[in-house]
Amino acid sequence: MSLTDSKIAKALQQGDESAFEQVFKTYYECLCNYANTFVNDMAEAEEVVQSIFLLLWEKRAELNIQISVKSYLYQSVRNRCFNQIKHNKVRQAHGDYVKHVEGDEPMDTTQPILTHELEGLIADAVESLPPQCGKVFRLSRFEDLTYAEIADQLNIAVKTVENQMGKALRIMRVQLKDYFITIVLIIISNIF
Repeated sequence: MSLTDSKIAKALQQGDESAFEQVFKTYYECLCNYANTFVNDMAEAEEVVQSIFLLLWEKRAELNIQISVKSYLYQSVRNRCFNQIKHNKVRQAHGDYVKHVEGDEPMDTTQPILTHELEGLIADAVESLPPQCGKVFRLSRFEDLTYAEIADQLNIAVKTVENQMGKALRIMRVQLKDYFITIVLIIISNIF
């Protein structure tokens, strides 16, 4: 990492708005074009890049850039695009399934209610996790970060991330055991 990159990273960590603005102005357009090569939709590409910059600013205090700022941003955009593509495929598959299964029949209203109720139970279970464990779980499951990215962001070993995820999943499995069948059914119906 160059001296300039380390200074920029340090300035970002310290909440220097002018450093953030400089990075934004320097890379925003290029990153949008790069994201567009993956998602083939400029509006979606801009959303991806904006979300990366938003996350960069929100998590600035925890920022741990081991490579150049440019490489860090491009890598973040690429990962977010891959996650977005995966999410779009799942959404499309679910939409196709709903059209196929429901046809002209009235829509089943119980699944959205169950899904909403389970989301609340899952949120409660996540909140009850120990702080480090909960942080690792959220980054993995809600922000789609890899274990290596989580380790880098939290400045901990990948093995620690693996251990914390295992602990989180064990705790959540116990807390949500009465709802296991319902969760599986909803997940399966959302995939197909």
